[in-house]
Amino acid sequence: MLIERIWTANSYRNFHYLVACGETGEALAIDPLDWRKCQAAAQARGYEITQILNTHEHRDHTGGNEALRAATGARVLAHAGAAARIGHVDVGLTRGDVVRVGRTVELECLDTPGHTLAHVCLYARGDTPALFCGDTLFNAGAGNCHQGGHPELLYETFTQQLARLPDATQVYPGHEYLERNLAFTLDREPDNALAAALHQEALQHDAAAAPITTLGEEKRFNTFFRLQNPQVIARLRDAFPDLGEAPTPREVFLKLRELRNRW
Repeated sequence: MLIERIWTANSYRNFHYLVACGETGEALAIDPLDWRKCQAAAQARGYEITQILNTHEHRDHTGGNEALRAATGARVLAHAGAAARIGHVDVGLTRGDVVRVGRTVELECLDTPGHTLAHVCLYARGDTPALFCGDTLFNAGAGNCHQGGHPELLYETFTQQLARLPDATQVYPGHEYLERNLAFTLDREPDNALAAALHQEALQHDAAAAPITTLGEEKRFNTFFRLQNPQVIARLRDAFPDLGEAPTPREVFLKLRELRNRW
């Protein structure tokens, strides 16, 4: 499996991805808003884009579909529950479906509601597993639920699906928000040395060179995975004095998401 990460340098701070088969050169374009950059990257690598996948229905992920389809003839794949809102979807995906690219690439569909009610992540198994997670999971952060989502569902997705994937899984999100997300982590957990070190790096690097993290690393500095950390809970109680002495992980997650909304 070959992965090309494409930094758009737009105001949304989008990442797009090409996932290609090394034998056939066929490629899947994930959330190709800036379709010209996706097409140019494919041409530079000698790939043929045969499929387009939208992780969810928001226009900053689907807005390039029609132009890229016209340029390449690619089919469009998306969550079956979002297909009507996206329009012109050729394949509606459900949990457990497998997206095949060429002869060598298989991507398992995870049904991951929260940011929206119909959101799909793609999981590649293997020696170096990978997760293409759209707006569900960000580096050091979690998607918001402002436009058709629900934080309770996002909590279930994090704890029942994402947290159970192998720690070696590489994380490929739909946007680059690393510095801001790490600042939130440090506001919740000032003693997190790994977050502090990575934050200093993030302040200096170009977004195009943002590190590719693993789920194991995320569990060490992403507050939304650190729901039983005493410092996170104590500082959360400063913002929410009515939080009980022994809050459940669900309560901590929901309060963190509420706090992040206005932070």
